[in-house]
Amino acid sequence: QVQLVESGGGLVQPGGSLRLSCAASGNFFSINLMGWYHQAPGKQRELVATITPGGTTNYADSVKGRFTISGDNAKNTVYLQMSSLKPEDTAVYYCNAIIQKSALPRDYIYWGQGTQVTVSS
Repeated sequence: QVQLVESGGGLVQPGGSLRLSCAASGNFFSINLMGWYHQAPGKQRELVATITPGGTTNYADSVKGRFTISGDNAKNTVYLQMSSLKPEDTAVYYCNAIIQKSALPRDYIYWGQGTQVTVSS
């Protein structure tokens, strides 16, 4: 069974910083992509950033220049460094991973439980 465990959310003032972590555990063949999504109240879940094992990154326009995604392949862990936080960044942040469970070329999508990020003075 594959699990994604997130940590690092909390309350921060506008302009502040937070770092989220997400570690994948369990039995699997490879991780093909990891990333972060967020969901604000009453809104759909949206992409924040993704990273491949080779380090290729992709960001939503709303976070470019403020957020940085990074990964540690040896630890099966992805990080999201969030800086210059704005009230509109307030949301539940979900870790996402696309995982190949065996040598068969079939991907499975996994989600973490979510961690609340609140940006408020």
